[in-house]
Amino acid sequence: MAYLLDANVFIQAKNLHYGLDFCPAFWDWLVKSNRARRVFSIEKVGDEIDAGGDELSEWAKQCGNDFFLKPDEAMLPALGQVSTWATGRGYEPAAVNTFLQVADYYLVAHALAHGHTVVTHEKPDNSTRRIKIPNACIGLKVKCVTPFEMLRHERARFVLGSSK
Repeated sequence: MAYLLDANVFIQAKNLHYGLDFCPAFWDWLVKSNRARRVFSIEKVGDEIDAGGDELSEWAKQCGNDFFLKPDEAMLPALGQVSTWATGRGYEPAAVNTFLQVADYYLVAHALAHGHTVVTHEKPDNSTRRIKIPNACIGLKVKCVTPFEMLRHERARFVLGSSK
């Protein structure tokens, strides 16, 4: 199973739990897992991160296209499926319009097309004013987990070395 990470996974990790300055093991684990073809994100998420113009955007630039996947031919039918789902669920037109223009739409479509698991901090919500990633995943039968569930499932370990 491969994972596709939402922008909020990177941003919250940097700002809260796994700062680049004090927990480099998290970031090294992401790179190592990407090389093992288990952890990815998409180009549009990379664009969102790049817009931050900070140390996270510098980290992301070093990861390149192998980490932040470009849209591909297999996504075309999935984009249609996600769009049909979003427009047929009673969401407000502004919510649908916004969803279809942001990375979330492409993230869910990429996961649907390739059988990946989406990783996000978002929680399902019954509001018709915003389409949340977990709602789209549930509706389209795409697996969706939190970053902590991914880390536990993958048995990630961030262990301090000896303190000699």
